[in-house]
Amino acid sequence: MAKQDNNHTTAPKPKRLLVTPKKMKYTLGASLLIVIILYVLSVFQTTAYPNRVIEGFPIIYNFVIEDLWPPNWSYFPRVAMSLLETWNMALFSTTFAAIIALPMSFLAASNLNRNVYFYQFIRNFLNLLRTIPEIILAVLFVALVGIGAVSGILALSVFSVGILAKLISETVEAIDPGPVEAIKASGGNIFQVISFAVMPQILPQYASYALYVLEINVKASVVLGFVGAGGIGLILNQQLSLFNYDNVSTIIIVLFLTITIIDLISNRLRGRLE
Repeated sequence: MAKQDNNHTTAPKPKRLLVTPKKMKYTLGASLLIVIILYVLSVFQTTAYPNRVIEGFPIIYNFVIEDLWPPNWSYFPRVAMSLLETWNMALFSTTFAAIIALPMSFLAASNLNRNVYFYQFIRNFLNLLRTIPEIILAVLFVALVGIGAVSGILALSVFSVGILAKLISETVEAIDPGPVEAIKASGGNIFQVISFAVMPQILPQYASYALYVLEINVKASVVLGFVGAGGIGLILNQQLSLFNYDNVSTIIIVLFLTITIIDLISNRLRGRLE
């Protein structure tokens, strides 16, 4: 009877691969611990203890049921007029910003503006525009041109230019360089490059960003009314000061429905453009 060969070698076990490396686990764990510690410190610093929040729920409930309800629908015509002013503020400011931001976005794009110092100056200027809150701009323009929608339009226009120019410039920097190089190689100037190589590539994103800024401006114009910049926020502040909570309820409901409709329409349009 033949002897069996016992000299065969066993195959090595496959090395177990870790889905998440140990170093990353420690990093994530340490980051999570730091975040938790910061939250705990924030609670103690602001005295926003959970029991205080829970105790405030009945107050909120009573305020909504007893003060805000029912709304005064006879106040709706006044709300509608202010809402129209709010819409006009957002529309005008977005239009002005879209016109001004387009040439600025070309200057803020590194593939079009080759002057490093001028490019950096434009980028820093746009950063400054985005840094200043729109409500601070509204206060400045109210002091400059007085209470009303004009100050709100100016404040939103300045703030929107910073946002739009930033978004569009990043889109310009991400375009296909082929058409740009082809036009330059054939002797085209910068205006021909922008007209025939850049604009056709960024138009959908440009329109989409303009609609997105319009959404932001509709919501921001409500807040600006609290500092006298016109719109529905102005009458909201007035009615709150007079403790006319039934009128306040009407304003809130109408404003909620309007913003919801604008968001739905804008999202549909931006979805088709993209």
